[in-house]
Amino acid sequence: MTLVAEVRPTGTPAGTPTGDAETFVRTVYAQHGGVLLGYAARRLRGDWHRAEDILQEAVVRAWSHAGALGTAPETMRPWLFTVVRNLLIDDHRARALRPVTADALEDTDVPVADEVNRLLTGHVVTEALGDLTERQREILRLVYFDGSSVAEVAELLGVPEGTVKSRTYYAVRALHRALAARGVHR
Repeated sequence: MTLVAEVRPTGTPAGTPTGDAETFVRTVYAQHGGVLLGYAARRLRGDWHRAEDILQEAVVRAWSHAGALGTAPETMRPWLFTVVRNLLIDDHRARALRPVTADALEDTDVPVADEVNRLLTGHVVTEALGDLTERQREILRLVYFDGSSVAEVAELLGVPEGTVKSRTYYAVRALHRALAARGVHR
């Protein structure tokens, strides 16, 4: 008695036709691909990428059931439509449970260390400082730009520390108004 073993490609499910997977997939795509892709894309409101993914999954499932399904178009097409419909329902349910975030790359503002932004900001601030009085500019320069403490500024100007604090407060408010007039907001 001679035993004959059937040789299948790795991963070929039992009961599938003895032809190779590539031929099977090409045949399914040629006979049914366009119709199924159009159906899936319509149901997905024109999302062709997701429609292609669903079609690929349907073809993989067809390959795994090819032995029972056969390759006749009259039996395969209704089965494929049912599989695609079920995959669409599964996709819809999965997206309802885990909605896709609406952060498209185009809408994302990625901060970049940029000399142009620094120069433009410096120009706008310099213009806004021009709207302040000399006393307001001096107090801002001493406190913020020179980094002097309130006590040091008070000693330098010969005024109480409370006066330095109030002058700084009003100078900052004036600077905010000047910047807001130029379209710069906090």
